[in-house]
Amino acid sequence: MTYTVQARGLHKAYREHTVLDGIDLDIASGSIFGLLGPNGAGKTTLVRILGTLLTPDSGSATIAGHDLLDDPVSVRRSIALTGQYAAVDDLLTGAENLRLMARLLRLSPRHAALRSRELLEQFDLTDAADRRTSTYSGGMRRRLDLAISMIVTPQLLVLDEPTTGLDPRSREQVWSNVRRFADEGVTVLLTTQYLEEADRLADRIAVLHGGRIVAEDTPSALKDGLGGDRLTVDFADGSTASAALALLGGRLDPEGRRLELTTDGSARELSLTLARLDAAGIEPTRVSTHQPTLDDVFFTLTEKELA
Repeated sequence: MTYTVQARGLHKAYREHTVLDGIDLDIASGSIFGLLGPNGAGKTTLVRILGTLLTPDSGSATIAGHDLLDDPVSVRRSIALTGQYAAVDDLLTGAENLRLMARLLRLSPRHAALRSRELLEQFDLTDAADRRTSTYSGGMRRRLDLAISMIVTPQLLVLDEPTTGLDPRSREQVWSNVRRFADEGVTVLLTTQYLEEADRLADRIAVLHGGRIVAEDTPSALKDGLGGDRLTVDFADGSTASAALALLGGRLDPEGRRLELTTDGSARELSLTLARLDAAGIEPTRVSTHQPTLDDVFFTLTEKELA
């Protein structure tokens, strides 16, 4: 197997605050790799290091065969980076934005115009090509931003929370484009806080917490690793939910009225759980079961690290 990204022992600290604490990373060529983590976990710092915007305090990495520290110019030529917010010029039209960036990438005027037309069609922006981007919706701006990233097809495309603030339809359009990139052989590093996004797109996922990778595997393996289904029990108020927590264990959601438990999914275990609540005089308002999701994986792993 070939790898577009290989990193070993990446470390970054600001005075006494450690942001990255020895990151090892292997991203297979042509795959979509999801990087998950809560705010402050170090995701953006890692992206900035891999994009040559920051220098690690220690450690090493190669991207598309180029050493991150010894040959950053070649690394930059091999990657495209799309940040959390669309970096387009509002005073220019969509077509002008593309032609401008193509010329900055040293495409000839003729080639720049041709590539711009191809990308406008590919990203469903042809009808809006001659409109100023200040009139674009959030989803259209994001698609234009992605189109700019693909003027020269990169070996590594880094997407830092690419669908933040988008509506469900626009998010689906971005997902469709990302899947197409991977099908065309582009390696994608995706950071996101939408766990459904990682579940839908990523071939492998790493969970970053406290500057360290605390788990890495395929989405299905991470979910299977939790063992069993999830039982969710809702209560009318926080005090009742707390009493159920003391009786059954598990964890409460942030609002303090929903208890989540691990179960084997059998009717017998569900009946026994409800019987214990009834015997203690604790009445739930709603009970449901579901198979583990990446949300469950995320909460379980990060809570273990906090503990």
